[in-house]
Amino acid sequence: MQEEEKKATGQQGTEDVVVKEGKVYAILAYIGILCLIPLLIKKDNKFALFHAKQGLVLFIAEVIIAFIWVIPFLGWFIGAIGWILIPIICIIAIIQVIMGNYWRIPVIADIAEKINI
Repeated sequence: MQEEEKKATGQQGTEDVVVKEGKVYAILAYIGILCLIPLLIKKDNKFALFHAKQGLVLFIAEVIIAFIWVIPFLGWFIGAIGWILIPIICIIAIIQVIMGNYWRIPVIADIAEKINI
């Protein structure tokens, strides 16, 4: 009922404003090295920072996979799985950002929470 009143009067909650202002930066967080942009520019936006930390962990994972890729056989197998899995995770995360959700990526979110910026 309270949400309906806010919509009817045109008022938005502060959380809605934070999400709306941080969406573009949160999307950038899941595009490789561009995760540094919201980390440096939008530290004050909770939504953008949440996704930027997860994006940073994913970017570090991409770099690690690139190094593992050079190892013959087992590295190629692990690298192939990583190069398939990470873009899928990023696409799902971008969809979640567009929907305005704080989506916790399994395992990645736990690591991202430990980052203090």
